[in-house]
Amino acid sequence: MNAIYEFDYAILNGIQSIRCGFLDGFLTFVTHLCDAGWFWIVLAAVFLCFKRTRKMGAVIGVALVIGLLTVNLGLKPLVGRVRPYENELYAALIAVREPLVSTHDASFPSGHSLAAFEGAMGVFLFNKKWGAAALALAALIAFSRLYLYVHYFTDVLIGSLLGVLYAVAAYFIVNAVARKYPRLFSGSSDLVG
Repeated sequence: MNAIYEFDYAILNGIQSIRCGFLDGFLTFVTHLCDAGWFWIVLAAVFLCFKRTRKMGAVIGVALVIGLLTVNLGLKPLVGRVRPYENELYAALIAVREPLVSTHDASFPSGHSLAAFEGAMGVFLFNKKWGAAALALAALIAFSRLYLYVHYFTDVLIGSLLGVLYAVAAYFIVNAVARKYPRLFSGSSDLVG
């Protein structure tokens, strides 16, 4: 048996020991905040409307586009990893056959974790106080994917790391554009938390 899958299923199955009705409902709600990245897309759009937060909104938006192109349209279909609950090669390790949420694409890496950490890190780079709250939400979203048995730990880990990386890359891209075209962001300032 593959050691990575054994490791992933050990974590997933261990998390199942805390299952309860409250967490089922709460973490299903939390996970839906990141369906198609909608929460972070709306947040980026709102931030773009105000000069003071325009750069932050641009960073989140650029990071989300990078993630969409490289992960959702590139890496996920290329790797094609099946979801934990459908992996017949490891049927003996599967503790949950019917997850609480439905999924339709490949498992690796976690798109929810990717978008959550792109958005949260985008906020953190400009405002530590808001960013800490956003990172806590991102971590909760990432955990929800494990709790709901729709991703392996390695899916969530790589999705989260890529999210942070893409947000940092977007930060440098947006700042380079702002230096070249200052009128795009005139009046915007880095928020200090």
